[in-house]
Amino acid sequence: MDDSQSKQRPVAPGDSPALLLGGLRKAFGDVVAVDGLELQVARGECFGLLGPNGAGKTTTIEICEGLTTADSGAVELLGLNWQTGADELRQRIGVQLQETQFPEKLTVEETLRLFRSFYRRGLSVDDSIRTAQLEEKRAGRVGTLSGGQKQRLAMACALVGDPEMLFLDEPTTGLDPQARRHLWDLVDALKQAGRTIILTTHYMEEAERLCDRVAIMDHGRVIAQGSVPQLIASIGAEHIVEFAVAERERHEVNIASLLAIPGVQSHRVDAGLHQLSVIELHTAVPAIFAALDQQRLTLSEFRTHSATLEDVFVNLTGRTLRDE
Repeated sequence: MDDSQSKQRPVAPGDSPALLLGGLRKAFGDVVAVDGLELQVARGECFGLLGPNGAGKTTTIEICEGLTTADSGAVELLGLNWQTGADELRQRIGVQLQETQFPEKLTVEETLRLFRSFYRRGLSVDDSIRTAQLEEKRAGRVGTLSGGQKQRLAMACALVGDPEMLFLDEPTTGLDPQARRHLWDLVDALKQAGRTIILTTHYMEEAERLCDRVAIMDHGRVIAQGSVPQLIASIGAEHIVEFAVAERERHEVNIASLLAIPGVQSHRVDAGLHQLSVIELHTAVPAIFAALDQQRLTLSEFRTHSATLEDVFVNLTGRTLRDE
């Protein structure tokens, strides 16, 4: 990370929020994409909007970026709004869209020189290329880049104006695991430099890894908000036990006997897979095995994992984050 990125002003407790949304609403015909959204993001915070496709994340972030106009509600960024401070805001924010189309005949260097020309101040093209680790592709045409390299170029273009606030809309969708982790490392470095980052994602691991706080969205509304540990603690269970039985025995599972086990908080079943929210895994698992054995059930699957943001969403909605 270059020197200009390490000189971000530290966030003072009395600072105004970097982002303030009040009563935000946007509909497309009969479909309400954003429904009375209230949100506040502190300066220097990495804030995640998490939810399934269609939850309203992208519409919300496009309103914040000035690309879409809200039907009603207030939007304030860095103490400014798009009605009176659009020119100033364009100089102070960076945007990585969910999918960025670059002229494929231009080289990486030419693309960054073009984007750098839009700003009064910012990073040098050399620094931008180095930040995105695209040195070897400097003279390569955009059309020859891999998906991960194009995403890194999009990030470099978003950073070339040295923005105070950065919007990242599903930045790792479609990337292979190595490319995804590379972008995570880049976002981590930006966090350490004190940038305010607004990130949308439907990857729970991404939100858990990168975000200071998360707002979980569903049907255009925020249904839960807080730090990742706070949200996971809110479901009252530390672990999830999942099991399946032979198909011929599915109707024979006695749910009441499982819920009677000390430490078992809740139960749900999805496509034959039973999920139990539990505390004190070391005592609950033997008791679950004993209950299933007493019912003479044949296990076809059994596994456990620590509770995650996915489990928070399931607990709140009965659906998974991957559901449309």
